[in-house]
Amino acid sequence: MNIAERIILTPTEEVSINRWAQGKSFPLRLVQRAKIIQLSAQGVFNHDIAKRLNISRPTVQLWRERFLALRLHGLQKDAPRPGRFPKIHHKKVIAIVNATLHTTPPHATHWSTRSMAEAQGVSNATVQRIWREHNLKPHLVKTFKLSRDKKFLEKLYDIVGLYLNPPDKAIVFCVDEKSQIQALERTQPLLPLRPGIPARQTHDYLRHGTTTLFAALNILDGTVIGDCMLRHRHQEFIRFLQLINTKTPSDLDLHLIVDNYGTHKHPRVQSWLKRHPRFYLHFTPTSSSWLNLVERWFSEITSKRIRRGSFKNVKELIIAIKQYIESHNQNPKVFVWSASVESIMRKISKCKDLLETPH
Repeated sequence: MNIAERIILTPTEEVSINRWAQGKSFPLRLVQRAKIIQLSAQGVFNHDIAKRLNISRPTVQLWRERFLALRLHGLQKDAPRPGRFPKIHHKKVIAIVNATLHTTPPHATHWSTRSMAEAQGVSNATVQRIWREHNLKPHLVKTFKLSRDKKFLEKLYDIVGLYLNPPDKAIVFCVDEKSQIQALERTQPLLPLRPGIPARQTHDYLRHGTTTLFAALNILDGTVIGDCMLRHRHQEFIRFLQLINTKTPSDLDLHLIVDNYGTHKHPRVQSWLKRHPRFYLHFTPTSSSWLNLVERWFSEITSKRIRRGSFKNVKELIIAIKQYIESHNQNPKVFVWSASVESIMRKISKCKDLLETPH
């Protein structure tokens, strides 16, 4: 005859067990476990405890053993359950992950769940689950471009320095042109948004010409100086510089962050800048438009006003753009630059390491 190991409670344990066994504010499962230990400490046999509490004897034995192993802590939490055993072997999971990361299917650029399932001999749902667990998304691709500018680091320090520590008695503007904005007229009216159905517009349109938006974003207060012109040559750029000159206090220096477009470096532009010494141009590195915060504002005006608009002519398009700028300036949003040069260079180094690693 097997005799269960005797349970001896410490004074502290006895107080807790009695409180749990008699308390009405504790979970029922904890009350039941406390009663099992309480009766066991009194010397009651397992089968008698099972009859009194109307539970099975194995249950009594289980919680006696849990208490002997973990004491009070063992009663408060359920024992970990093994759950359903996985049907897919760990080696197969590794094979699917490695195939996703390092191979491509025949005659295709990337794996789909169905092509991977067929290649690995598993179900489509299994591939979906494994990709979700390992955060793999072969269907997505993002673009990147590493600058090859020989003065990249020097220009990077210059631009980031203007963002994080702008000079005193000066205004910093992010300046650029959004060229070839098309005045597109949809051939049919927009179908409005309805519950469960998004707004819809025809895929075909009529072209009514283009305009170029010149914009200067003030990084201190988020306001924008903008103007639309037919072209974006050096003549138009000089005209826009004159507009900035007239719309800003004359006693402040003006630091303009611009890209490497040839118009910005034209000899006549250089000559104009010499006659206006309060203007300073800071050029971003090549292939680094992400350094110019006005690109972020261009993204907003495109998504909020231009892309889904319908314009019968260029004049309507220009009016819409100017109205958006006026509305924006009434409640401007400041785009705050937070990345340091060091953090940017760490990301670039990681990218270069990946490019140099053989795949």
